[in-house]
Amino acid sequence: MGDTAMPDVSAFDIYFNMIKEVFGRAAEYLLHTYENFQGYVAHLTDKEAETISSMAGVVSVFQNRKNHLHTTRSWDFMGFPIDVKRSSVESDVIIGVIDSGIWPESESFTDEGFGPPPAKWKGRCDAPHNFTCNNKIIGARYFRADGNITMNGIASPRDTDGHGTHTASTAAGAVVGDASFLGLGQGTARGGVPSARIAAYKACWDDSCYDSDILAAFDAAISDGVDIISISVGGFENPYFRNPIAIGAFHAMKKGILTSCSAGNSGPDLQSVGNFAPWLLTVAASSTDRKFVTEVKLGNGVAVQGISLNTFDPQHKTFPLIYGGDAKNTSYEYSSRYCDEDSLNKTLVNGKIVVCDYWIDGETPFVAGAAGLLMRDLGPHDAPDSFPLPTSYLNDDDGSRVVSYARSFTSTPYGTILKSVAINDPSSPTVVAFSSRGPNPISPGILKPDLTAPGVSILAAYSPVATVSHAASDPRSVSYNIVSGTSMACPHASGVAAYVKSFHPTWSPAAIKSALMTTAFPMSKESNEEVELAYGSGHINPLKAVNPGLVYDADADDYVKFLCSQGLNATEIRLISGKTNSCSNGNNYADSHWDANYPSMALPTSAGAFDVVFYRTVTNVGSPNSIYHAAVTTPEGQAVAINVQPSVLSFDSVGQKLSFTVRVSGSIGLRALMSSSLVWDDGEHQVRSPILVYNLL
Repeated sequence: MGDTAMPDVSAFDIYFNMIKEVFGRAAEYLLHTYENFQGYVAHLTDKEAETISSMAGVVSVFQNRKNHLHTTRSWDFMGFPIDVKRSSVESDVIIGVIDSGIWPESESFTDEGFGPPPAKWKGRCDAPHNFTCNNKIIGARYFRADGNITMNGIASPRDTDGHGTHTASTAAGAVVGDASFLGLGQGTARGGVPSARIAAYKACWDDSCYDSDILAAFDAAISDGVDIISISVGGFENPYFRNPIAIGAFHAMKKGILTSCSAGNSGPDLQSVGNFAPWLLTVAASSTDRKFVTEVKLGNGVAVQGISLNTFDPQHKTFPLIYGGDAKNTSYEYSSRYCDEDSLNKTLVNGKIVVCDYWIDGETPFVAGAAGLLMRDLGPHDAPDSFPLPTSYLNDDDGSRVVSYARSFTSTPYGTILKSVAINDPSSPTVVAFSSRGPNPISPGILKPDLTAPGVSILAAYSPVATVSHAASDPRSVSYNIVSGTSMACPHASGVAAYVKSFHPTWSPAAIKSALMTTAFPMSKESNEEVELAYGSGHINPLKAVNPGLVYDADADDYVKFLCSQGLNATEIRLISGKTNSCSNGNNYADSHWDANYPSMALPTSAGAFDVVFYRTVTNVGSPNSIYHAAVTTPEGQAVAINVQPSVLSFDSVGQKLSFTVRVSGSIGLRALMSSSLVWDDGEHQVRSPILVYNLL
C-alpha cells in the first residue's frame, strides 16, 4: 500500500473499474477503499486474487488475516503480558488510590468473579448520590475539611474530573476488551493487577487537593488496611515536616504500606522533582513504543506532521487558514498571535483553521467558532493532548511554514487536519520533557526520581461527565481516555508494587521499593542527557522485580536517623514520624545521609577533589546459598575511582544481612554528571544500583 490515490480522481472509481475490467462486474466484489493510501478490500477467490495480482500497477494481494486485539500498550511494552504468572492471593491485595475519586460504573471496576473483601479490610463505602461499591471497589470515601464543595464538585467519592478513575484503572483495572478513546488506541485495557481490590479516597476537587484532605485520606487508608497507596499528586517543595504526602506516607510506612507517587510535571528543568522523601517511591514518566501523530495537508501541496489526539474526521473537507495575529480582537491586539482568552475576532476566525504561536488548550478558538487549530512552538513535542476541535501541535520549523502560507495573501490559503494515527516510536523508552528532574531539592544525596514508568498516551477508564480535553467547553463524553503525565506513570509503579506484594506479603515497603529499583532496565544516556536525574534507577521491570535476589531494607528508625542527618530538630522530626526520640548528641550526623540504606547512590559535589564512603546493607531474599560478586562500571575518561569492600558477598541463608562500603573518589568539572553503577551478580540475579556524581554549580 502506497500513498493516497491521484488527486481529483476517486479511489473508489479506480478500483471499481479495475475489478469490473477483470470480472465484468464489481458491486459484489468491492467492499472498502482507503483514503490515505492506495489499496482496497475485495471479496475474491484464490484464483481471482491471482488474476488481480498479475495486473499492471498492482504491488501485492494478500489474504485478510485475523489479527488478535493487542493491549493498550504500556503493560505489554514493559514485558508484562496479560497471562503473566499471578499469585493466588492477588485478590487479597488492596490498593488505596488518593485522587479525585472514582467512577464505579466503569467496566474496569466490574466485580465479576470476585469474592468478598479480604478479612483484613476495615474500611467503608460513603455512598450518597447513587454511588455503590462492590467486591472490586471495596471502599470509597471523600474528604473536604472546610466543607466547601464547589459548583463542579459532588459530596461523594464519585469522580467528576476523570483523573482518579484513570489512575485507579491503570493500577488495578479489570480486563476490558475493545476499549479506545473515540477509536484511538483500540485494544484491551487493563491494570497491572486486575484481581486486586481498590479503595478510593477522594481528596482532590476542582480547585485542587488540600493538605488537610490529603492527610485525612492517608489516615483513613492506613486505618482501613490497604497494602499500597497510590497518589498522583504533588505540590510545593516543602520541607519534610510541612509536606502532607511525606508525613502521611511516613505513617503508612510504619504500618507496612508503601506509598507510590508521581515525580511531577515541571520538567525538563533540573531540581523540579516533587515527592522526594526517601520513604516514598517517586516515579518519572517515559514513553512507550506507540506515538500518536497528526498530519496537516495544505492547499499548496505541503504536508506537515505534528502531534495531538485528534479524533475528528475531516471527511475530505478543507478550511481556510488564518494566522491569529491577523485576527485581532481590537482590545487584545498583541496577544491574538498567542490566541489568548478573548483575543480573537470571532467574525474573522469563524469556520477557519487558526494558527497560533504558542500551545493553548483550544478553548479560545473553539468558542470563537474556529474549524481547527494549529500551534507552533519551540517547546518539546513528545506528549500528545486532546483538544475540543481538530488540532495539531507543530514544531517551530513546520509551524513557520504554515504561518508563511497562511499569510501569503496571494490566494486563499486552506488546509485539512487529518485524524491522528498511531506509529511506532523506536527511540522509546525516553523520559519525556514534562517529567520533573532531580536533584532532590532538600536532600541532594538521595537520588530522585527513583525510577521511570510509562506516562505518555496511556489509555484507561475515565469519568463520562469529565471534560475530555483541557477545555471546559469540550462537549464530548468518553468512558476511556488517553492521558499523559507522571500521574499516569505512578499507578503503573503502584500496580507493580502490588504485584510484588502479592508474592511477598511480609516484605517491608523499603524492600518492595528496592526490588523495583534494583531490577529496573538501565536507560539510554544518549537520549536522556540528565541521566539518573531524569530516570533514577531506570525503567520499571515488573517480572524481574518479583525475584530481585537482594534488597536494601530500612525501617522507621532508619529514616529517623536520616532526618537527623538533615539537621531537623526533635520537634520537626516528631511532626513527621510521631516519634518523641531526638537525635543523639553523641553521634556525628554530619554527612551521615550517605549511610541511608538506599538502593541508589548520589554524590553532589563542588569543583575539586572528593572522597566519600557510602555504607550499605543488603538482605538476601534469593537463594539460601549464594555468592555475589561486585561489578562496577564507570564511563571512560572520568577521573573518578569507585572501590567496593568487600567485593564478594557470601550468603548461607534467606534473610541474612551483609554490609559493604562503596568509596567514590576523584574530581569532576563544573556542571558535570558522572553516571556509573554497581551490580551484585550471583549468576542468576543482577542487583543494580546507580551511582551518580554531579556538579550543577
